[in-house]
Amino acid sequence: MSFQDEYQKKRSSAHDAISLLHDRQTIIVPTGAGEPPALLHALSDRRQEFHGIRVAQILPMRKFGYFDPATRDHVQHEAYFFGGASRQGGREGWIDFVPAYFSELPQLIRRDLTPADVVFSMASPMDQHGYFSLGLAADYTMAAVSKARTIVLEVNPNVPFTHGECHVHISQVAAVVESEDPLIEVGLPTIGPVQEAIGKYVADMIPDGATLQIGYGGIPDAVVMQLTHKHDLGIHTEMVGDGILTLVDAGVVTNKRKNHQRGKIIATFALGSRKLYDFMHRNPALELRPVDQTNDPYRAGQNNSLIAINATMQVDLIGQCGSESLGFTPYSGTGGQADFVRAANRSEGGKAFIVVPSTAKEGTISRIVPTLTPGTHVTTSKNDVNYVVTEYGVAQLRGKSAKQRAEALIAVAHPDFREQLRDDARRMHLL
Repeated sequence: MSFQDEYQKKRSSAHDAISLLHDRQTIIVPTGAGEPPALLHALSDRRQEFHGIRVAQILPMRKFGYFDPATRDHVQHEAYFFGGASRQGGREGWIDFVPAYFSELPQLIRRDLTPADVVFSMASPMDQHGYFSLGLAADYTMAAVSKARTIVLEVNPNVPFTHGECHVHISQVAAVVESEDPLIEVGLPTIGPVQEAIGKYVADMIPDGATLQIGYGGIPDAVVMQLTHKHDLGIHTEMVGDGILTLVDAGVVTNKRKNHQRGKIIATFALGSRKLYDFMHRNPALELRPVDQTNDPYRAGQNNSLIAINATMQVDLIGQCGSESLGFTPYSGTGGQADFVRAANRSEGGKAFIVVPSTAKEGTISRIVPTLTPGTHVTTSKNDVNYVVTEYGVAQLRGKSAKQRAEALIAVAHPDFREQLRDDARRMHLL
């Protein structure tokens, strides 16, 4: 049987593909734009036919019908990371979550510590050799492909066929569902004066020839916008987005001074515009690889001058960063922040930046705090944190004593809160 014959045999409607599911299975869905909307809408429509189905994913982009507390006994989302679609359910307790480093999710799947019975994923059209590309996210999905009993691909001509370790053969697939809907797009976030000020502090500390990991958000992208005069930058990141594409267009990304996977942009998922997805299509300069390769601190840290830029919500006076919850209330997840902070610490000449505006709620709350709000999930530990940057400056904490850290962090807090922070630090015997 030819590959095309096998493909035609496995063509299915989304409704019929859902019939491959069984009760109490876990469906693995890729990050962000890699989620297959036709399949997940069909699952939503038929959700009351099943019991105990879980859909596990980082960063869902659409609020499908199964995001419904009334039918959670039938189909329930399980979060590796909360986003806009899942945050309310996490706060109200009808969506559960799996605490884990992003880099270790493939290992959890391979070791059967978290189940992976089924894979639902977006994919590019099949090539002449019978391969599809999971061209928007390799992440933990490739590990799930190796374990799952059932793999269903939503094939869309808008999905780029990317290079790297992100390919699935027609012989591995149980069903193929075709769609032509536009891919979800996410533009650059709004950058205000606070983000711009923080971005300038960070950009001034990034040397020519550095390799960048850039998280999503206004501050990381504010850094990117101030790097267009640099030379020979490299990219080794988890997410490739339009900010990185801006640097490519400016000619400053060459990847020729990387120590690891020289000459290549390396990422594990993509989230951006149509222009980004077109750039990725069959581009030999870019590879999507599983997250246990991209985010592994040892591998990423082999690049000299690895620069990690990630945001947080609170930093306490000894340097603990709460980046994923507001007290005990979940907001996002661990993601890859800790992975890349540790990678940058390993890197010769590496720097890990935690970026945070000095205040929240229109200046009424300090984000530099004596202690994290009770219940806050610590994302980056005091032993790992390197630079903390606000619009008031840079606090370098690595190697510093607890008292030195308190002094440095108070110096970059908003002036309106510094005296109270000093009083708190004295009460805590940190000053």
